[in-house]
Amino acid sequence: MKKFVNDPQRFVPEMLEGIALANPDTLKYVPEYNLIMRADAPRDDKVSIVQGSGSGHEPAHVMVVGKGMLDAACPGDVFAAPPMDYVYETTKRLATPKGVLLIVNNYTGDRMAFDMGREMAESEGIKVAVLKVDDDVAVKDSTYTVGRRGVAGNFFVMKAVGAAAEQGADLEEVVRIGEKVNSVTRTMGVALTACTPPSKGSPLFELGDDEIEFGVGIHGEPGRERRKLERADRIVDDLLDAIVPDLPYRSGDRVALMVNGLGGTPISELYILFRRAYQVLAEKGITVGRSYVNEYCTSLDMAGASITLVRLDDEIEALLDAPAEVAIRVF
Repeated sequence: MKKFVNDPQRFVPEMLEGIALANPDTLKYVPEYNLIMRADAPRDDKVSIVQGSGSGHEPAHVMVVGKGMLDAACPGDVFAAPPMDYVYETTKRLATPKGVLLIVNNYTGDRMAFDMGREMAESEGIKVAVLKVDDDVAVKDSTYTVGRRGVAGNFFVMKAVGAAAEQGADLEEVVRIGEKVNSVTRTMGVALTACTPPSKGSPLFELGDDEIEFGVGIHGEPGRERRKLERADRIVDDLLDAIVPDLPYRSGDRVALMVNGLGGTPISELYILFRRAYQVLAEKGITVGRSYVNEYCTSLDMAGASITLVRLDDEIEALLDAPAEVAIRVF
């Protein structure tokens, strides 16, 4: 394994410390709970938006804490749910009169941690709600979850609820918006290689030089099938053949299209995938109204990508258009 690592057990804390040091005016770091939060949080005039999940998916979620997005993130170790007390203590620190929304990707450990954290916070009179994200169409169940997995589509949920909270929406309205966006969001991914967690020091699984994992999860969970490597256009066609009928998306729809890198894929290759996805959707009469090509929800150094579609309407598009400021800066 060749990685920039000191002690593998310190991988997450050292990363979080680096994020805080790089953003001293906007972020605050509470090391006891792996907590990265906005320097101006909590604010009494808005719902606080919190996400957790395991680490290893950066920039999700600790690098999208900022105005118009998350108010805080409290990740667990690499690919591990945050402990319940991280969720509870984060919820207490982010509590406002308008409440706290906890966004949780649909994995068993995350659901348990966030549900228990919510219950403890509610017992102290804190107004709090949990919003589940489950956009992955690849499998119904996996080794990590009951029901569909939450993957890169969580970015659209975070963006929409973050914007609504910034505009002063109450907790019930923020939950409604999050559930609405989740309901029209679908994702599926493919892996060309496995990823290597720092504490393990070797790949999570083995793929032959001519093999891909079709429908892979962001923790390296198995997908729909292992198959032979194909041309990029064919891979995109097959991903969209799974995604488009699932909602379904239809001719006349206007969508956001995201091609998300899983950590080890050059952005040039992501644009090759985007090109084909755009063409296929146009042939189906589906208009790409918003485009996203980058790394959003990764799996450490996994080579691969996922495609996400979101059916847009005026409300969702306005929320996606709202300004946001996060740690990842563009000059």
